[in-house]
Formats: sequence, C-alpha cells, structure tokens
Amino acid sequence: MSGVSLNLDGKVALVTGGSRGIGAETVRLLCEAGARVAFSYRQARAQADALVSECGRASEFAGADGIARCIAVEQGLSTPADGRELVEKAVAAFGRLDILVANHGVWPEEDVPIARMDEAQWRRTLAVNLDAVFGLVQAAVAQMERQGATDSAGARNSESAGHIVLISSTAGQRGEAFHADYAVTKGALISLTKSLSSELAPTGIRVNCVAPGWVATDMTATTLADPVAGLRIAAGIPLGRVATPREIAGPVVFLCTPLAGFISGEVLNVNGGSVLVG
Repeated sequence: MSGVSLNLDGKVALVTGGSRGIGAETVRLLCEAGARVAFSYRQARAQADALVSECGRASEFAGADGIARCIAVEQGLSTPADGRELVEKAVAAFGRLDILVANHGVWPEEDVPIARMDEAQWRRTLAVNLDAVFGLVQAAVAQMERQGATDSAGARNSESAGHIVLISSTAGQRGEAFHADYAVTKGALISLTKSLSSELAPTGIRVNCVAPGWVATDMTATTLADPVAGLRIAAGIPLGRVATPREIAGPVVFLCTPLAGFISGEVLNVNGGSVLVG
C-alpha cells in the first residue's frame, strides 16, 4: 500500500523571501511535491543560487520540456508595483501560476516603544509586509482567474483555480509590545485572508493563512541566542521550544494540495500552542 501523497505535479508556485528560513524550506517541499517553483530574494544571492542547485538535483533541474524546475528572482518587495512585477516574472518563466506563498517580511529587531517609533520604521514595515503583498495578491489573482481551473496542459480540472497562503504571526492575533508596526501588518494579513476567501472562493481560489510563533531563522537568531530572552521565549511556548522552518513549511504546502481542498479563509496556528497562553 502506498502512503498519502502531497502531489503538486504540473503546478507552478511563487514563494516570496524564498532564499532562507521558512521560505527556503517551503521551496524545498514544493519542489519535492512536484511543483515548479520561482522564489524571490533581495540580497542573499549565494543562498538563492545554492537552493536552486539543490532543488534542481532533487527534481531533475529541467523537465522534459526543458523548463527549469526551480528559479530564483532577485526582487525587492516594498511597493505594490514590486509585487506585481514579481508575479509577471514568475509567469514569464513558467507560463502560469497556481500557488502564491507570501512569506517575505521584516521584523525590526530592536524593541521600540510607540512613543519613540519613528515614521520611517513604521512606513518601511508596512511597505514591505503589507503594500507589497497587495500587489502580489492582485497580480496573482488576475493570473489565476485568467487560467481558470485548468492543469498545465490547459485541460479543465475540478481541484482548484489556485491557492494563496499568507504568512501572518501570533503577533497579528495578540499583538506584540514594542513591535506595534510588525503586529499591525500581521493582523492585517489575517483580515486580508478572510476578505479574500469570501471574495474568491466562488471562483475556485482558496486563500488561507499560516500563523507561526517563534521560529529559528536568521531573522530571530540574535534574540533567541540571548540567554535571558531565549529562555523567556521558550518558557512561553507550551511545547517548550521554538519551531524549525520545516515545521512551518509543511503546513504551508499542505494548504496548497487537494487534501486541503475544502479549507478556505482559515488561520492555521503553527506555534506550539503559544497563541493560547499569551
């Protein structure tokens, strides 16, 4: 008897912020599931190239049609236009788009009371974490609606016209003191998930959200390495530790498969139970 398969053969995915952390693990799993994947990076060129090479070896870098399985796209994301441009590049490379994972984001590391937070930080966080997502979603939805519920050969299917997964946070549900800018953007993504689900589910596009808590990534490494802060953070998680990137990527990929075909508008908490005790 064969095991359960998370099969994404014939699908094309775009993952933002895909060179490191949660994004890189999501790219790996999508490729392992059979999807062709474009991912964006901003500065981590070496990591991006290494990931393309790795995923190429794992999935026969080019398919029978000669098109690469995995590509990296250098693209800053701080405006709606940036988001739209990235979608256009992915579609130009692969001819279609079935999955969008909006994973990129910034979390200003320094604790800043709202009375001291300058407007430049506020604007930058909202620009990257929210404005760019608007452009990404806008362009991805337009592309998915043009395609309709078809497979890579153009035949109609009954699975889905597309999947969009937004990456929020526990901070978007319970707030985060001294990081109001970040928490605001992540709360907005939850609201966007629910709004888009109501709007797009009738067209066959599923929109869901994954809300991690603390994850061991480059972005959090300094904070988690602090002997006081690290212990305090772990103590606030019922499972007693932070997540690995793969533990977040797995649920993200699941939401893009037929096994999640009746899930839309959901906020999937993947945070060791911490959202319940904060």
